Amino acid sequence: MTTDTTTTTGEGAAGPTPTPPHPAGTAHPPHPPHAPRTPQPGPANEERLRRWRLVLGGDSAESTGCTLTGRDAAMDGALTALYGDGAKQGGRGRSSRTAGLGASAPSVARWLGDIRTYFPSSVVQVMQRDAIDRLGLSALLLEPEMLEAVEADVHLVGTLLSLNKVMPETTKETARAVVRKVVEDLEKRLAARTRATLTGALDRSARIDRPRHHDIDWDRTIRANLKNYLPEFGTVVPERLIGYGRAARSVKKDVILCIDQSGSMAASVVHASVFGAVLASMRTLRTRLVVFDTAVVDLTDQLDDPVDVLFGTQLGGGTDINRALAYCQSRITRPAETVVVLISDLYEGGIRNEMLKRVAAMKASGVQFVALLALSDEGAPAYDRDHAAALGALGAPAFACTPDLFPEVMAAAVEKRPLPVPDKENHR
Repeated sequence: MTTDTTTTTGEGAAGPTPTPPHPAGTAHPPHPPHAPRTPQPGPANEERLRRWRLVLGGDSAESTGCTLTGRDAAMDGALTALYGDGAKQGGRGRSSRTAGLGASAPSVARWLGDIRTYFPSSVVQVMQRDAIDRLGLSALLLEPEMLEAVEADVHLVGTLLSLNKVMPETTKETARAVVRKVVEDLEKRLAARTRATLTGALDRSARIDRPRHHDIDWDRTIRANLKNYLPEFGTVVPERLIGYGRAARSVKKDVILCIDQSGSMAASVVHASVFGAVLASMRTLRTRLVVFDTAVVDLTDQLDDPVDVLFGTQLGGGTDINRALAYCQSRITRPAETVVVLISDLYEGGIRNEMLKRVAAMKASGVQFVALLALSDEGAPAYDRDHAAALGALGAPAFACTPDLFPEVMAAAVEKRPLPVPDKENHR
């Protein structure tokens, strides 16, 4: 008779747990089953601990066993000033991350210089926005030396525009220089593609099939009639002539940009102003730019300089979309050749039913109506879903649009074809 010698494993087992035998040819594990795993020394692990130390900061990072020196210590100090407990409690937090920035303009200016030294531009812009939001540094942006130290971006422009009315004269020129830098960067990025896309769309929309001799587009005419090529004569019989009418040298479309200037639309106002200036520079478009809150302001006469447009806005306040659309409607003289672009989160403070009636009336007259919930690179915006759904039911889908997509949206509106709505399921 044989005796069962199986060893019991688990918490209640007496004595050490034996390691089961491995089949021939298999490798043995480097540690016993329950042996603690300790970090292995080496450059990869040291870099990992360094990163964790920077993320955790102060006392909470003591378990990493990593001491920061030199540049890393300076980076940690810059992060501590913004994200430590002291940044939220005026330097009285319990954590060692309690430096804070205080309310001193020189200390903030030094901090701005530090983060530009230690972090890439994209990270600097995020940290600046966090500093303005978390530490209430907006007032310090009214000082010229502060503006000269910041990394300019669309969000900073929005903040400056919101401070425009309280900005001292000594700061305004510096603020305009900051805004102009951002505007010029946006124009370099967006202008060429916008003009090329819309020029093609305008040409296609103006094409006619019975052109006069001087207006024949021979390239497209030959392409369209290649099936009629007669090899014995070496020629093409042009059954269908394609060309452009005399209107090709005059204004083909009217565009009205109607922009909500409530505080949440700051980035959209910046981008829309740049696009307005680009569209106004095209001779075949007649562009009008209207901004609104509870009042309506026509900034068309300033479109040659988008910086003037931006400083003509007044971010914040209520919203009366119905009044703004009433003004735009009164300026339409060629409905079938007009594109109206409403840029708003649709939180209406005016008369909702009247607003929808105006949109329906414009569409019935032949106007191409576009509703953009935002014109920015941000994520999904907050917006009034009921109003968006009501516009969609009228055949005017409301959706958020990035600056890169905007030329395609305008081209589709000009050619009177379906708009390239991104992710349609989210905007029904």
